[in-house]
Amino acid sequence: MADIDWKKFIHSDPEVLLGKPVVKGTRLSVEFILGLFAEGWTEQQVLESYPTLTSESLRAVFAFTTDFMREESLYTMPAEAV
Repeated sequence: MADIDWKKFIHSDPEVLLGKPVVKGTRLSVEFILGLFAEGWTEQQVLESYPTLTSESLRAVFAFTTDFMREESLYTMPAEAV
């Protein structure tokens, strides 16, 4: 699978959704789009419901998330600490 340059599709602007990363030309945040998939939406459903998106822009959402998750560290906490 070819790598996609997510920077062509995703950007952050403090004037749009308080700077959350969005698909360029939309007010659809990466978080929102990932949430649709987490709820079980298919790519076809997302594209039909949000015609400003493309298959390539959806791939960019996942590439963006992958890049940022590589740099994150997640730590588990014991249940009693929560």
